[in-house]
Amino acid sequence: MVIVSSYKELKNVQTAIEKLNASIYQKFINIVKLTRQFHYGYQYMGSLLMDEDSSHYEPATQDEYVLSVYYGEIEKLKTDNKFRDLKQLLNNYKQLGYVNISKLALGENPQALVGPTLIR
Repeated sequence: MVIVSSYKELKNVQTAIEKLNASIYQKFINIVKLTRQFHYGYQYMGSLLMDEDSSHYEPATQDEYVLSVYYGEIEKLKTDNKFRDLKQLLNNYKQLGYVNISKLALGENPQALVGPTLIR
């Protein structure tokens, strides 16, 4: 799937991320970093957080223990009482892709993300 994002859309997401409650923001960042460390895709992470079909984005190599740890951390985030704010943000901007949202949360410059992105 290819998504195209404009600077204005990306800047709006960045602003929305900055307005998140500090606690839920930190938990989201931790999940984003864990996703990167495990070499899982951000689309996989986003689909798990949003209770969407994640089968298209499942990691090629799956260690059952590592997956169980990952799922446990995802569930911890989802049980936070401020998770609904994060879920609303992800829902509002999912047309830009969870990849771009994650990169913006990590501090990437919106200008670097402008244009087409291939989602796998």
